[in-house]
Amino acid sequence: MLFCHSQPESYHQHSASYIREALAPFLKNEEAKLMAENGAKRSPFQYILCAATSPAVKQQEESLTYLNQGQSYEIRMLNRKLVEYTDISSKYVKSIVRVVFHDRRLQYMEHQQMEGWRWNRPGDRILDIDIPLSVGIMEPRSHPLHLNTIEFLWDPVKSGSVFIQVNCISTEFTPRKHGGEKGVPFRIQVDTFTTNEHGEYMEHVHSSSCQVKVFKPKGADRKLKTDREKVDKKTPQDREKYQLSHETSVLKECSPWPDALNLASHSSSNTPSPVYHSSPTSCSFTDGNCSPNQQGELLMPGCSDHLLPSSSLQDTQQWLLHHRFSPFSRLFSCFSGADLLRMSKEDLIQICGPADGIRLFNTMKGRCIQPRLTIYVSQQQARNQPPIKPGSGDIYHALYLEELTLLDLSEKIAMLYSITPQQITHIYRQKPTGIHVLVSDEMVQNFKEETSFVLSTIRDENTDGYHVVLK
Repeated sequence: MLFCHSQPESYHQHSASYIREALAPFLKNEEAKLMAENGAKRSPFQYILCAATSPAVKQQEESLTYLNQGQSYEIRMLNRKLVEYTDISSKYVKSIVRVVFHDRRLQYMEHQQMEGWRWNRPGDRILDIDIPLSVGIMEPRSHPLHLNTIEFLWDPVKSGSVFIQVNCISTEFTPRKHGGEKGVPFRIQVDTFTTNEHGEYMEHVHSSSCQVKVFKPKGADRKLKTDREKVDKKTPQDREKYQLSHETSVLKECSPWPDALNLASHSSSNTPSPVYHSSPTSCSFTDGNCSPNQQGELLMPGCSDHLLPSSSLQDTQQWLLHHRFSPFSRLFSCFSGADLLRMSKEDLIQICGPADGIRLFNTMKGRCIQPRLTIYVSQQQARNQPPIKPGSGDIYHALYLEELTLLDLSEKIAMLYSITPQQITHIYRQKPTGIHVLVSDEMVQNFKEETSFVLSTIRDENTDGYHVVLK
């Protein structure tokens, strides 16, 4: 899916001048460092996080940026024409954005920390992408298990930007949560890849990151104001020890994240990748061939293709795609039918989120919508045939009405007699007094649940149809 919006030429000119102005305070220092470290070779990519840096950071320390939880922040991807760059043959590059821990101790415990957050916030993601605001990106994707990661393609020759939302706060990962604790810092890291000879985005070309802290809504603004007031109270000599606050944060070059190559490899496989959009679906109720079980739920063998314990890995993948669970096909690529069927509803909700988890569980179990009315009927073929006494071996058929209408009742009776609904001219209900009352939608709506009827048919010689009598 393409999320690339066309822009007038004037936009690129203003954008280029804006970026130069935004980068002016940084490029002087960064350019000197990069030229000294890399032999005058400049980075092929540059990323700018549009959020202010803290003024309460000393000169020798790394800059720190404050973010509000759930607020959309732009990461601007610089046009490569503004900087020197190496020759990149692929038209598009893939960037993987992630939120990771800054502290080394928490990095070693990342898996446990993420699992704990997932347990406390089922169905939520640590990092989201604001697609409507993003410009110049294509195929935005997220992985159900990698809650802190998003990825997308973009054209490095053109200007583009991606808006991200960080949904966790720094204090959620502190050892004690009694209030007043100092939140842990995070890093926002961007790893960029180009295509190899097989067209897979696996050639790492650039990585950069910056340090951030995330506060509850409006908390970042208050913290930034407090830091400025704190620095302003210091003497001019002491203020020189602190960095100047800038409106934007430049991501500095760093080493690629350890699992970046693995994630890029998996995303480049032929297996469908998880995407942001999935269409909910439900099982359709067909032909009234269902029967209620003891719990009042409906198991529908003929409702849809069932997932069986004997289903192979390939059969399970086809079943997921057929029922529009493609966003999770790669996640369950090593699951057989038996593996999926062993999972509880709670397991699936934790993995897929509440909406898709419940939908997957119901589809696996073949659960369909409860009918609005259930009635039982026994057939009596001929008009002159003596009535069958209840309790003498009568056979009743269940009719399930999804709609409380005469038309729905006619369709179910027609299936019972293997005729078309058009052949049923009228349906009557015979009262104990012997009178015949014409059945209407209102009468069907007043049928009691699980009422029993004896059906008899009268052939209409004029129309070659049938009159049906409910006794």
